[in-house]
Amino acid sequence: MLCNDYYIKKLLGFKGIILEQLDTSSDSISFSFSLEIKTHNCPRCHQQTNKVHDYRIQMIKDISISGKKTYLYYKKRRYHCKHCNKNFYEKNHFLPRYQRMTSRLIQYIISRMKNIYSVSDIAKENNISPSTALRLFRYINYSLTKLPEVLSIDEFKGNAGGKKYQCILTDPKNKKVLDILYGREQYILSEYFNKFEDRNKVKYFVMDMWQPYKDIAETYFKNATIVIDKFHFIRQVTWAFERIRKDEQKKFSKYRRRYFKRSRSLLLKRSKYLKKDEIDEVNIMLTTSTKLQQAYLLKEKFYDFVDSKDLESAKKNLKAWYMYVMSCELEEFEKCSRTIFNWQKYILNSFTCPYTNGYTEGVNNKIKVLKRNAYGVRNFHRFKNRIMHVMN
Repeated sequence: MLCNDYYIKKLLGFKGIILEQLDTSSDSISFSFSLEIKTHNCPRCHQQTNKVHDYRIQMIKDISISGKKTYLYYKKRRYHCKHCNKNFYEKNHFLPRYQRMTSRLIQYIISRMKNIYSVSDIAKENNISPSTALRLFRYINYSLTKLPEVLSIDEFKGNAGGKKYQCILTDPKNKKVLDILYGREQYILSEYFNKFEDRNKVKYFVMDMWQPYKDIAETYFKNATIVIDKFHFIRQVTWAFERIRKDEQKKFSKYRRRYFKRSRSLLLKRSKYLKKDEIDEVNIMLTTSTKLQQAYLLKEKFYDFVDSKDLESAKKNLKAWYMYVMSCELEEFEKCSRTIFNWQKYILNSFTCPYTNGYTEGVNNKIKVLKRNAYGVRNFHRFKNRIMHVMN
């Protein structure tokens, strides 16, 4: 037994131990200890005994101390019951059954999984193998039991479980990830939502312009207001403008194309946010092409619709935008206006709904970082649980 081992015991945090030896090296610390002899109940006949049968030394991994690997050499005691001749190991509070690492190391590894690190990095940090870290994490499981008042749905490119896209469900009101589905196809969504009996409690269903989402919302959420997220219908106009800008710039001379090289961000920027020198640059650009000038006007007029204060003014401004599109006769914007018209009912609902897909898009960005750090995760169940663990 070591002298003056009070502070070492405090450092280890184990109660009722007898510290026998401490060894240190440049990269590791080792503690040798045993537990105090106590009376135990036999697991077979439940009679009390304190007779020691034998000992064995078990090496245990623990949380690193001062950046050094920590090993515990536990002198494990076996007791003998004189009533039924049963031999059994003593009870301890720091080592789970069939494990070779302490409970706190297991908890620490699982807590580290909440950060956007790869499993390999977490395993290396804690002196275990990646397969061991994954084996510990497989006991973590998340499932959705009830639906919220506000349900947001979107997809992200996960390449897991044999599917290119996975579907994510969130609660934008309470900023919470609800579940991850292995695909975004209609039959997958239908099978999933069909099991919920509280679908009528959903008040808002926020989505992008993906037809299966619309069909599912109309079928399973009849009491909900279906809302198209603003980002997604604004993007339709941005894409139409970009197609025209690219086509027009291809017609320019080499010198003029060089002038337009960094024009994209400037032309996409809303006119009310332009500085004085930027306004002059934009005006020069627009004078080079009538078609580009018309496209820029349609883009800005659409933002007048987006800035509408209420539903009535939104309807008025959208109708005016349709008229502008018809007068300009730009094929790209005519196609865009047809798309907007087809989804008009749900687009207008965004002016009465206080929720968007902004939180969901932010989660998707974090998923991309997690996927990049892990160099991709092919196992869908593992990928889903890791996302849920990180986000919640």
